[in-house]
Amino acid sequence: MNYLPIFIDIKQKPCLVIGGGDIAYRKINLLLKAHGQVTCIAKKSCKNVAKLASDNKITYLEKSFELADIKRQVLIVSATDNTSLNKQVSELANQNNIPVNVVDSPDLCTFIMPSIVDRSPIVIAISSAGKAPVLARLIRAKLESTLPHAYGKLAELAGDFRDKVKAKFNNIEDRRYFWEKAFSGIIAEKVFSGKVSEAKVDLQAQLDSATKAQVGEVYLVGGGPGDPDLLTFRALRLMQQADVVLYDRLVSEGVMELVRRDAQLIYVGKERDNHAVPQGDINQLLVDLAKQGRRVCRLKGGDPFIFGRGGEEIETLAENGIPFQVVPGITAASGCSTYSGIPLTHRDYSQSCRFVTGHLKDGSMNLPWHELAVEQQTIVFYMALNGARHLSEQLITHGMRPDMPVALVEKGTTPEQKVYITTLKELPDLVENETIHAPTLIIIGEVVTLREKLNWFDAKSRTI
Repeated sequence: MNYLPIFIDIKQKPCLVIGGGDIAYRKINLLLKAHGQVTCIAKKSCKNVAKLASDNKITYLEKSFELADIKRQVLIVSATDNTSLNKQVSELANQNNIPVNVVDSPDLCTFIMPSIVDRSPIVIAISSAGKAPVLARLIRAKLESTLPHAYGKLAELAGDFRDKVKAKFNNIEDRRYFWEKAFSGIIAEKVFSGKVSEAKVDLQAQLDSATKAQVGEVYLVGGGPGDPDLLTFRALRLMQQADVVLYDRLVSEGVMELVRRDAQLIYVGKERDNHAVPQGDINQLLVDLAKQGRRVCRLKGGDPFIFGRGGEEIETLAENGIPFQVVPGITAASGCSTYSGIPLTHRDYSQSCRFVTGHLKDGSMNLPWHELAVEQQTIVFYMALNGARHLSEQLITHGMRPDMPVALVEKGTTPEQKVYITTLKELPDLVENETIHAPTLIIIGEVVTLREKLNWFDAKSRTI
């Protein structure tokens, strides 16, 4: 982050605005909304600033800015079209350790005025670090259209009950569970429809009957192939709800950014012949955490039921009576092929598709090669980089053409995606001579030839 997003209390505290035009007026209005005591300095002012002064809402000094005007303000805003003056104000503010914002000059700012969605006491601030303020305003407009104004009333109601809930539940996780249930049910709906009094009665009744959580729940969530935009709504909701997140090596940084900020993160990733936590220990850890009353998100790359060992994990949960949910994710085969412009099936090239793991439980690659080495079929190999030579030799031995097109998709659906195009015969040499990193998917079939025509994703590619 270029800036730390914080909210400052400026109620009844001195704030200085230099400039008296329309832009200065908008900044003054924001400061007044936060109940700041505003002094405005300018040789001349627009009618709106003059009106604020005549109504005694601000102190207006009709003069040039001077060094003596800086008097321990909590913040300063410079909104003039005088570049040298703006720079002087910034330097003086920094010398006095006062936060300063210079309009349209991010390099002179120590804080940025964000676009704001105001549902007080809920306030959402959106910033582009000064790089694209218009984009920030467009994002604000989208949020404005989706957030009911009554969210502020819901927050006020929660504030009225905060001490009562804290008194009933000593454990912060029990309190969080109570509030999440309240905010996502009939109580919130009544507030949104204007029935605040009824909502208050219902909230008290829910508090009176509430009990501490005895057993938690496990969410087995597919994190998709890498692009966080490919997450489902349900996956995102449960990721934000979980107290603990156990995550794999293949879960992208972008997806991890969407996990609840204060959740406990436990890395249980596995690489070939290097398991950070053995699978049996992962299964038991899920059980143990749930029995502590925790809500646990088991976050996996791709889909948990496609070479993700999700079935093994929920078997253990079911045997121990632990409630669980399973959220499908876009599997790597679908995501990577789509972002590479390679359809897995096509009327003219492939009428079937096989998903195959290149690494079995015992480390072997004992596969039904006769079934795989057929025409009009697409084969997608997961976890097969290390076995590329063996699978190439076996497919050719069992009748597949040596010149069958092959694509390797590295870090598919992410900005680091690379696509290598080769043939079945040349596949081993490509893997041995190029530095190709996991996760990489291998796609074999005539559909690979369509990439040249259908590639739509702006990513690095290389044809071998």
